Amino acid sequence: MPVNEAQGAVRAWHELCARVDGLGSEVLGEGYESALPLEMVSHVLDQTVNWLGWSVFHADPTRPAWHRQQDMVGRYGGPNADNSYRHVRLDPARSYRIAGHMHGCDDWLLTLRTAFMHQNGATVADFTASDLGFRRGERFELLLGGPDGIPIPDDVVLGTVREYYIDWRAEEPATFTIECLDAPDLSTPVTDEILAERIRDAHASIDHSVVYWNRYLENGRASGPTNRFLPSHRGAKGLNLAQYVHLYWELDADETLVVDTDVPAARYWSFQLYPMGTFEHLDLHDRITSLNLTQVETAEGRVRVAVGGTDPGWPNWLDTGGRRRGLLIYRWFWPTGEGDEPPSPSARIVPASTLEGPVTPAQRRETMQMRRRHLAWRFRE
Repeated sequence: MPVNEAQGAVRAWHELCARVDGLGSEVLGEGYESALPLEMVSHVLDQTVNWLGWSVFHADPTRPAWHRQQDMVGRYGGPNADNSYRHVRLDPARSYRIAGHMHGCDDWLLTLRTAFMHQNGATVADFTASDLGFRRGERFELLLGGPDGIPIPDDVVLGTVREYYIDWRAEEPATFTIECLDAPDLSTPVTDEILAERIRDAHASIDHSVVYWNRYLENGRASGPTNRFLPSHRGAKGLNLAQYVHLYWELDADETLVVDTDVPAARYWSFQLYPMGTFEHLDLHDRITSLNLTQVETAEGRVRVAVGGTDPGWPNWLDTGGRRRGLLIYRWFWPTGEGDEPPSPSARIVPASTLEGPVTPAQRRETMQMRRRHLAWRFRE
């Protein structure tokens, strides 16, 4: 191809690079004071890798391939620590076969979306493995689109799979394949115009993701007092089955946040910590920053969680790593009863030295090692 036939793509690439360069300085300035500077620079880099991968190399719905996001590297938007995420381009005019093996996956959720949540997208259909009759350890196969498959609404552009790993065992994770059943014999050649548009799409997504999620967190922190739970809400643009309650913490080194709550009547619930600025996972590999219903101790339908940078030996402890600020999300999915009231969590600050429990440092290290082994399996690909 003569050089002048790639001018649009080259121009789009230079514009993307200029914006990434600008973001590297922008995230160290005004509006990002709650975040840690090095984390924000790293966040710009992983968003660049993430959205280039999606926009440029996973753009053709006739040659679909799963794009893993929210793993141990590319993260954003408050990912669930109990999930693995993968996305794929879809064309409502075509038909697809999804097949694989559940292995150690407890359940998965397939959603059909008009765009990503923070890009004004919405979930227009969702299906779980369990609802479709697929169980842990079994093979599965389903059809999307066409006369025999699950209908794909006209405005859908992508499918998202959330794999649920509840007890964090070191087992083989789920495997997924996808094929377009009516793909053309030959894929569409990549022209200068097509490549330029894909680069521009990545540019917009990198920019929007970095700016949007920081602003989302700052607006949330400003919407109510710190160290108190905000009103619960449903995932309006995400999942109707999902309910959340947020708490923005602000703790001194000698303080611990104690959360008391009733257990929700739901198939799944958890407590998870997130940093300001990036809204990524908070250090899953080296700290216990998430606890779900299989990992906490409860008593008479109640649970107490300690959040802080000092380990009090409390069984249900979430480790902030000494961070002064951050976000705690209490989420519960799939209510198990009609008309059940959402849980009513409360929070209070206590001196870290006043909270004691029976868990020894050796036991905590063993728990952490078990979590690492699970993560190594879950993200082994």
